[in-house]
Amino acid sequence: MVKNLRFKTKIVVIGAGQAGLSSAYYLKKLGLEIGRDFIILDEAPHPGGAWQFRWSSLTLSTVNKIHDLPGMSFEETLETDEKEVQANVAVPHYFDAYEKKFGLQVYRPLKVENVYKHEDRFYIDTSDTLFSALGIINATGTWENPYIPEYPGQSSFTGEQLHTKDFRNADYFRNKHVVIVGGGISAIQLLDEISKVTTTTWVTRRPPVFREGPFDDVAGHEAVAMVDERVRQGLIPLSVVSVTGLPYSEAVRNMEKRGVLHRFPMFSEITASGVKWEDGREQKADVILWNTGFKGSLEHLNPVVPREEGGGILMDGRLATRVAKEPRIHLVGYGPSASTIGANRAGGAAARELIKTLEL
Repeated sequence: MVKNLRFKTKIVVIGAGQAGLSSAYYLKKLGLEIGRDFIILDEAPHPGGAWQFRWSSLTLSTVNKIHDLPGMSFEETLETDEKEVQANVAVPHYFDAYEKKFGLQVYRPLKVENVYKHEDRFYIDTSDTLFSALGIINATGTWENPYIPEYPGQSSFTGEQLHTKDFRNADYFRNKHVVIVGGGISAIQLLDEISKVTTTTWVTRRPPVFREGPFDDVAGHEAVAMVDERVRQGLIPLSVVSVTGLPYSEAVRNMEKRGVLHRFPMFSEITASGVKWEDGREQKADVILWNTGFKGSLEHLNPVVPREEGGGILMDGRLATRVAKEPRIHLVGYGPSASTIGANRAGGAAARELIKTLEL
């Protein structure tokens, strides 16, 4: 099928989560006109980025802080002061209000399947429609690319293998033994919920490190600096928890009291009926729940973004959003900007640098 070129513009923003909306805000603030000079494409059916797909028991009291988008407070869109508001309701409501307030029209749902370059323009292929642009701000996040590591015997397991992305509620696991894999915040949250309705075994690759006290600005800057240094060398970014540690919260203290925070080392293989360690010990399981994180959803950029030998992308620019070997492409929400506050600052830096590169 011959595809019609629907839109020829200067910049395409791919993704309308925190990173995409922040970038779009700054493009508009810097004098570009939405529709004429830049457009926003988003795969999700509604405003809210990945938040609209999170499980309903995830509330504002259990998530990392939601940082304000530039120009509009998150709190002013909340309809209650309660902290137990569902994150998958409150954040999409905020993003929807934000899009409307600043006139950020988003084309959705449109999944970008491929990006290629011809002469001086990028062509952005969304299955049945083609867009073209001089520059790209990619803000597709990680939610659409869950990571599950491979282990011997994995295909022989007769139970279910699920990922964090698949979790909806703890009741689904009632009367099933669940092996929970992972040492991140999501693993802890799901271990807490699932262990209240059934038996669990918690395994991690390395002993988890819990952090006392709040995660302050100094610690935040240190964490960002470590990830920034890696991507400027073309290395794959570290996970946030590997840098920041886990918060030693009231929920964690209660888990200790209930005796469910007993961590086992990583198993060496998967059997038909469960998992097995190197010392021969086995654990039968009905479900293996992989809380092993996500990787950047960047496959659509493979034709235009070169990878380094280890699989990373060499980044530069003020906040490490610019692809060093293709400076007309910025990745906001990748590496050091893969947090809500990081995405805000990076959106502004990417917008300014791309406008300068394109001489707009």
